[in-house]
Amino acid sequence: MRRLMLSAMNSGSGKTTVACALLAALKRREISVQSFKCGPDYIDPMFHTQALGTPSRNLDLFLQGPEGVRRTLACQRADLALLEGAMGFYDGVAGTAESSAWQTADTADIPAVLVVRPAGSSLTLAAQIRGLQSFRTPSHLAGVLLNACRPALHTHLAPILERETGLPVLGFLPPMEEAVLPSRHLGLLTAGEITDLSARIEALAAQLERTVDVPALLALARAASDPFTAPVPAPARCRIAIARDEAFCFFYEDNLDALRQSGAELVFFSPLRDRELPSGIDGLYLAGGYPELHARSLSENAAMRESIRRAVAVGLPTVAECGGFLYLQRTLEDDAGTPWPMAGALAGAGFQTGRLQRFGYLTLTADSDSLLLRRGETVPAHEFHYWDCTENGTALAAQKAGRETAWRCGFASPTLYAAFPHLHFNGQLPLARRFADRAARWREEHI
Repeated sequence: MRRLMLSAMNSGSGKTTVACALLAALKRREISVQSFKCGPDYIDPMFHTQALGTPSRNLDLFLQGPEGVRRTLACQRADLALLEGAMGFYDGVAGTAESSAWQTADTADIPAVLVVRPAGSSLTLAAQIRGLQSFRTPSHLAGVLLNACRPALHTHLAPILERETGLPVLGFLPPMEEAVLPSRHLGLLTAGEITDLSARIEALAAQLERTVDVPALLALARAASDPFTAPVPAPARCRIAIARDEAFCFFYEDNLDALRQSGAELVFFSPLRDRELPSGIDGLYLAGGYPELHARSLSENAAMRESIRRAVAVGLPTVAECGGFLYLQRTLEDDAGTPWPMAGALAGAGFQTGRLQRFGYLTLTADSDSLLLRRGETVPAHEFHYWDCTENGTALAAQKAGRETAWRCGFASPTLYAAFPHLHFNGQLPLARRFADRAARWREEHI
């Protein structure tokens, strides 16, 4: 499988727009593609998935480690792996290049194309690109693609940039209304909330075909040297219910794969629309999302709230991250500040803060054995939320990555992980296997 990355100098350069346009254009050409997003972002992969029609995956060196990233890459079968970087090319943990897009490219030897918005500079832009080329060796930069660039500006800039940097300018996307994607407090609206998204992506792909040299772009991709190793799925031994709808939509696709490979049959349901949990389940996974934007509807589905409260109370193995954690609380404020009753499995109240809370990478260390962690183990995690809770728990010791900031958080027992931090199941610890093991034990005990 050949590999290529789209990166940028900074956030807001239009990487996601260009990635979706390219994915759709390659699909038109019947080229088999697997898309990836560097870092912990949940929303951009939804756009990749919409453009390509197959699930996108995250590659995160902090959460997975180098072997986890290589494993995720190697386990996908396609002619081309297209990666979208996060933030700026070298932006990593705590002001370092650790876990940056550049380090991901370096870990897997992936050429990177720089997506650049050129407004307001010409030769200075070349100087900035030269700086990126020399900042780390090797830089892995292999080309430039101009975004939101008018044809005349491209004609002027391309020879300057090629002369001064030695990198090919592969074309441009002009300013387009279709490229403007609406956003909210956690970033872009989710792909499912933009009703004309498919038409937008198709228009972008058609434009990319006209103004970008797609064959030259593909020629930069480098073949992978690591062999494909197909994971061997375990026989189904338990059923885990996965909350998935507009309120709960933040998933790492690897987490679902890891559960399946650990012997879990996944049963999807909607806390917004279904009246109770699926029958015959042995575990429950409440992932993140936007429950605060659907607080009234979640609250009005009292039958589902009670079904989940009872399940957690009797010890059904449960993982609840961020939005799922807020749903388990006694109440949750909506974006207007109105509190609504939630599942009530935990005693806290979720409330709006108006700013990011404990944002970024962290590590969690366990005081005692629990559903996912063993005493003394440390696991990498990530937080990103504007809502907080009056009762965040004290079962785990949290440490901000690269800083001295530390705090207590989370509820952990032999049947529960409930906390704001998100976990990746394709890292160094066998989190999915432990979840499936406990769910299988539940099945044996309740047959």
